[in-house]
Amino acid sequence: MIRLLIVDDHEMVRLGLSSFFSIQDDFEIVGEAIDGQEGIDLALRERPDIILMDLVMDGVDGTEATQEILRQWPEAKIIILTSFIDDEKVYPAMQAGACGYILKTSSAKEIAQAVRETYSGNAYIEDEVTSIMEEKREEMERTHLHDQLTNRENEVVQLIAKGYTNQDIADELFITLKTVKTHVSNILSKLEVEDRTQVAIYAFRHDIVNE
Repeated sequence: MIRLLIVDDHEMVRLGLSSFFSIQDDFEIVGEAIDGQEGIDLALRERPDIILMDLVMDGVDGTEATQEILRQWPEAKIIILTSFIDDEKVYPAMQAGACGYILKTSSAKEIAQAVRETYSGNAYIEDEVTSIMEEKREEMERTHLHDQLTNRENEVVQLIAKGYTNQDIADELFITLKTVKTHVSNILSKLEVEDRTQVAIYAFRHDIVNE
């Protein structure tokens, strides 16, 4: 028996899903929540096998609810069930840790199949969503932290990687030592590293050091 929690702010959606799953031999509805916060509370109390989570809700939305449930209960299996397919909503939801993503335009049988597959340990993601995830992943792979650097900061990175001290950099670029320190501080922040050595390592690792 698959114990199921439905989280959706539309009464007719909850009613439709609950009615359908209630007549299936292998499902038990353990709760219905009208928003993300109630979904969190019911999920942590009832510990269902699967949570069907709406994405766009007032107050705590589906992404936030998914994050909070998984923070407190990492083993939870959550399927996003929504009308939205754009990447601004899909990607954060999947990054939050959802096991699957299915559209409300899917048939009841398709939704049930998604729940059964997720219960069995398989991720169930609509083909359209898979395409969006791949496009987003490729976009992120094309974007690097060093793309944020200004031309001057790039010059400073090059010199750091070549072993120049701050004073050496100031002399080479005809700028003040104070300006160099400002650039170095900005570089550390943008590259998300802690010191000059890590800047050099980053530069060589990403092949951005000019000969």
